[in-house]
Amino acid sequence: MPDKKHGPTARLRAVAQGTAALALALGLTACGASAVPAGSEDSGKGRDPEELVLATVPDESSSSVQSEYAPLARMLEKETGRKVRIEKATTYASVIEGQRAGKIDIAMHGPLSYVVARRSGVKATPIAAQVKTKDADSGYRSYGIVKSSSDVKDLTGYKGRKVCFVDPTSTSGYLYPVAGLSEAGVQEKEVTPVMAGGHDASALAVLSGQCDVGFAYDAMVDKLLVEREHMKPGDLRIVWKSDVIPGSPLTVSDDLAPDLKAKITQTFRTKANADYLQRNGYCTGDACKIDGYWGFTATDDADFESVREVCGRVGEDQCAAN
Repeated sequence: MPDKKHGPTARLRAVAQGTAALALALGLTACGASAVPAGSEDSGKGRDPEELVLATVPDESSSSVQSEYAPLARMLEKETGRKVRIEKATTYASVIEGQRAGKIDIAMHGPLSYVVARRSGVKATPIAAQVKTKDADSGYRSYGIVKSSSDVKDLTGYKGRKVCFVDPTSTSGYLYPVAGLSEAGVQEKEVTPVMAGGHDASALAVLSGQCDVGFAYDAMVDKLLVEREHMKPGDLRIVWKSDVIPGSPLTVSDDLAPDLKAKITQTFRTKANADYLQRNGYCTGDACKIDGYWGFTATDDADFESVREVCGRVGEDQCAAN
């Protein structure tokens, strides 16, 4: 394991800490007013708000997030009897802080941001993970990407380059890439890190030449950017694939009333999918997919042990809140 202060991730970590500090300042305003209405908490029974706030991680524009999550929100409103508000967080760190502050009831995390949240004392339980297709496993991979014309063939070629990462608390956009670079022998002074803020932004920055090389999760490169006509197949070349990463978890705040928390859990595990949403008239065709995913499958805390193991390889401070 590299030394926390002097190992190969020290310089990258310093950049990440500065980015996250700014994110916290901006992120709280993105989550809006508190999700805890006055008088909603009955001692011993848990919190029972009239409105549920569901926060998403930062990949797309606010308008895209609102439209993509609208069918899910309508279904969740019917199932729970509460209003549902979708909030696009500015960063993974703002999702963590919003949950800690009681401003978020349900949160989409990356695997790393979930681990960081739990280690920093956030009381939330993972109940479901996104899956690309029905009956598929929830795992995915990080890609190392370059322009098709680049002479870079693998991660060793990242030395001396401007490297686009996604976010300091992104699993496939930071943690696994840092581990991959370290294993490839790329040292801290041999790259110039850039935090792009989203997987789409990271990939497009590589495509435009703003970054020489970068990282993004598999579906963003293989499918989503092509479908959205932001690039053509073959514009980017994959030079590295990570091990399989556990699927991104959706968490529910532990202070919610048990009956409400159980209802949310059951709804996401059995009804938050493209088949159910279309069958029950909430949407049609691809509009029933969320971020290009079919839906959700059950998950729990034990599914994220592999993420904690990678944290141990690159330095445990990577999985600690800033």
